Amino acid sequence: METARKSVALTGALLSVGLVVAVSGCSSSTTSSSPATTSAAAKKSVTVVKISATDFTSNFSAMKQLTALASQGKGMVGVLLPDTTTSTRYVQYDAPYLKQAFAAAGLASSDVKVDNANGSASTMQTQAEADINAGASVLLVDSLDSGSGAAIESKAKSSGVKVIDYDRLTKGGPADRYYVSFDNTKVGALIGAGEVACIAAWKVTKPNILIMNGDPTDNNATLFANGYHSLLDPKFAAGTYVKVGEPAGTWTPSVAATTFEQQYTAHPNINAVITPNDDNANAVISVLKKDNIPAKKFPTTGQDASLPGLQNILTGYQCGTVYKPIYLEAQAAAALALYLRAGATPPTTLANATTMDTVLKKAIKSVYTTPLWVTPANMGATVVKDGAVKVSALCAGTTASACTAAGIK
Repeated sequence: METARKSVALTGALLSVGLVVAVSGCSSSTTSSSPATTSAAAKKSVTVVKISATDFTSNFSAMKQLTALASQGKGMVGVLLPDTTTSTRYVQYDAPYLKQAFAAAGLASSDVKVDNANGSASTMQTQAEADINAGASVLLVDSLDSGSGAAIESKAKSSGVKVIDYDRLTKGGPADRYYVSFDNTKVGALIGAGEVACIAAWKVTKPNILIMNGDPTDNNATLFANGYHSLLDPKFAAGTYVKVGEPAGTWTPSVAATTFEQQYTAHPNINAVITPNDDNANAVISVLKKDNIPAKKFPTTGQDASLPGLQNILTGYQCGTVYKPIYLEAQAAAALALYLRAGATPPTTLANATTMDTVLKKAIKSVYTTPLWVTPANMGATVVKDGAVKVSALCAGTTASACTAAGIK
């Protein structure tokens, strides 16, 4: 799936914070944090704990460390998600996980509002203005494109609202914002490495590869491409692989299907493709099946660990998918929002990286969570174990025998 669009922000005079941390182990289950308070000169007392980007788990228990912080903040947190078509993740995972993360920290449901723009920049603008007018103190923005996203964020900043870029960086947004996502260059590198491994495993001789990118207006698509090109370009240069083409990118599956069919008709020597997410891979696979291409003959790649993507992997039409545990990203974003809502500075253990905004030419403080490459060999121990997909859905119909072979039950 996609995996397009994501980011985060910080504004105003920040309160000084004293932190005392007791560490009894290296896992999230054994790390405890002692609260401290800001100085009296700040005219209000904010209890702050030091939480790490590595503390978050699938049971959301780390969010309970932030209950005092949640009780002291003011204003609503508005969440602006982009669409329902480029990826199923926003409805299936992001929205419910964000709500769960805030609830686990004790924030009332009335203080969290999650909207989806359904692919319309003007709708997202309207939703953002409604949140600001309703007294939002923090906006999480997963913009459709940097132009419209930057306009929303500029309005928020001028209204005294903190901004967090969620999942995709909005280039040209406020310089002091925060960004939360996965390391998207690494996501692309996992896609590239998966393609290379699959070409060898499926014994594809003389690989002639078509590279299909995500939408060029999405900064994440650029980062994904940087990642897989770092693995593939040396092979193109050495003549080990042949790059057949790299047409204009998209996150719309129907457009991806048309593009692939046109390229495959014009270049029937294509025998492998880089597809940047599961939805686009599924579109390509539908063309391959129509052309009676058998399993484990034509490598495709993906990301998002969608149900169709996982089933395509099990049945041998997709090499693997980048699993981005969205429950980690959602908790990191919620934690950032709670710090900013309380007027506190997120600790460096949470904001553990920086991301270059090429428009501002400035490094944006960021939270990166860790992606994984999933194949039949580790599917049961990752997405299935995490409950990201139900076995009853994954192993239905024609995938039942493949699930048995992979030890999934």
